[in-house]
Amino acid sequence: MRSRRVGVSTFFRLLGEHDTAPAALEALPGVAKAAGVDDYEVCPLAVVEQEMAWAETCGARMLCFGEAAYPPLLSQIPDPPPILWAMGNVALLHAPAVAIVGARNASSLGTRMARRLATDLGQAGQVVVSGLARGIDTAAHTAALPTGTIAVMAGGVDVVYPSENTVLGEEIVRGGLRLSEAPMGLAPQARHFPRRNRIISGLARAIVVVEAAGKSGSLITAEQALEQGREVFAVPGHPFDARAAGCNRLVRDGATLVRGAQDVLDGLAPAPEEVGPDGEATDHPALPMDIPAPTPETRTLSDTVALHQQILDRLGPSPVSEDQLVRDLDLPTGAVASELTTLELDGRIERAPGGMIARRA
Repeated sequence: MRSRRVGVSTFFRLLGEHDTAPAALEALPGVAKAAGVDDYEVCPLAVVEQEMAWAETCGARMLCFGEAAYPPLLSQIPDPPPILWAMGNVALLHAPAVAIVGARNASSLGTRMARRLATDLGQAGQVVVSGLARGIDTAAHTAALPTGTIAVMAGGVDVVYPSENTVLGEEIVRGGLRLSEAPMGLAPQARHFPRRNRIISGLARAIVVVEAAGKSGSLITAEQALEQGREVFAVPGHPFDARAAGCNRLVRDGATLVRGAQDVLDGLAPAPEEVGPDGEATDHPALPMDIPAPTPETRTLSDTVALHQQILDRLGPSPVSEDQLVRDLDLPTGAVASELTTLELDGRIERAPGGMIARRA
């Protein structure tokens, strides 16, 4: 995972093709060369050892896909993180959770709503998941500190961003949990946040959006939640308030309208009873642990590079619909959608309203 150009899908594909991590590492330079990358070198062992040593110093724990402590709901998404770093109460990963996200420049009413929702959901036995951003995220985490909250971070789990939330981040470690798939010590950049958002929705049974502009990270999280089969809820707002545009659109498109925590609780499917990772009964029901690993893709890295080029060749500065692109490629929708996400995160394409896609200059 720390080797250049190895993302989540490539990680699972390599293990599927080569069975073990040592064999995959040995094969990786040859695979990269076949994909047109010469002079490829895997991540040096010293770099990995340094990261693990720093994690131990910080009190961070590594969680690997497939082990008992790994969050069971997150295991079920199409692209689960192979490795997570956690600081705090790992048991919260096995409790039922609801994500609350929203605008960074939240209004007074928005932050009050986020606090009320987080407080009431926490008292009802739900762990509150959010992204530690300013605004709605901060309000939700703060209100849920007494009952349990998980902060999913875009950078290293040891790097609190924004810095104004440093104290809150320390409080979360003492009573809640900080979680990240990023390397220790990594300062977050804009391109890291969409990947972070899939973890927020993947940890939760449902997501509640409290204030979101028409184009925002919160809406990306809602879209990912729908793709993951999660329930999506939205707090409506005044039509003249730009911060309500995204929520109002979600409600129009079928999200459940939220007036209070009871609307969320009523809309949640019951969770099955289960035991925690230590085999003991938990205060909260958890989800089954016997979850198969994602099915490795049969497409090789060379095939993936070729598919990326096909997509880019069909795109220009004028947006086209994603549905039209899929029809032009004559490929399964899921196969194209996953690679569109990769290209978007790489900054090679951009999305426009209405399901439109364009190639970035």
